[in-house]
Amino acid sequence: MRRLLGAVQFLTLAPVRGSTAPPGECAAWFPLVGAGVGAAAWGVHAAARAGLAEPLAALFPLAFLLLATGALHEDGLADVCDAIRAHRPREKMLAILKDSRIGAFGAAALVMSLLVRWQAIAALAEPRGLAASAALSRMTMVVLAAASPPAGGGLGAEFVRSLTTSTALAAIALGAAAAAAAVGARAGPLLLAQVVLALTARAWFIRRLGGVNGDCLGAASVVSEMLSLVLLACPSCI
Repeated sequence: MRRLLGAVQFLTLAPVRGSTAPPGECAAWFPLVGAGVGAAAWGVHAAARAGLAEPLAALFPLAFLLLATGALHEDGLADVCDAIRAHRPREKMLAILKDSRIGAFGAAALVMSLLVRWQAIAALAEPRGLAASAALSRMTMVVLAAASPPAGGGLGAEFVRSLTTSTALAAIALGAAAAAAAVGARAGPLLLAQVVLALTARAWFIRRLGGVNGDCLGAASVVSEMLSLVLLACPSCI
């Protein structure tokens, strides 16, 4: 229970009482917490659709996801897009990742990620896909962390160092189960897409930064969620 509560505390703004385990020990539960947040967003979407037409109704589950998580992963996406540029020294990129300010590239990435998810949610044939995409995005974050060396210092790097193969496998099992429960057989292609994304992100981050930190994991989580939602919104894709 301490690990599940720790995952809730780490990934959401929900108030958690009692003792919790460190994030590295809680990571196996991340997909389940993601599925819960996504399922709640699905409920918000259903309520919004009762009184509003799409695509306006699709704004409400997206806003809920941002509020429930404190836009934690979006912050990582913005920092990564600001920092990682061609021909920029690794030390400079790591320094920018530590800077809390958002530049033009980070702002543009945030806007684009919100627009893509908004339109994808509006086009979902199965709103339950919100639960699947949220579960798989947290799973991908854990897998990327477990398969990559840490870059720099800070909480994110310590999280990466603390993960084990068994934790990653447990996260994969929970993520796959949650996605299958939400979208059935379509979970298979989604899971394959996440594997490709994790391997690609790992190779890119290692080449540019020498590893991953918390911002890299947050960015990967947002891209993963976008990928799942776009695939689910396109019936001919999977």
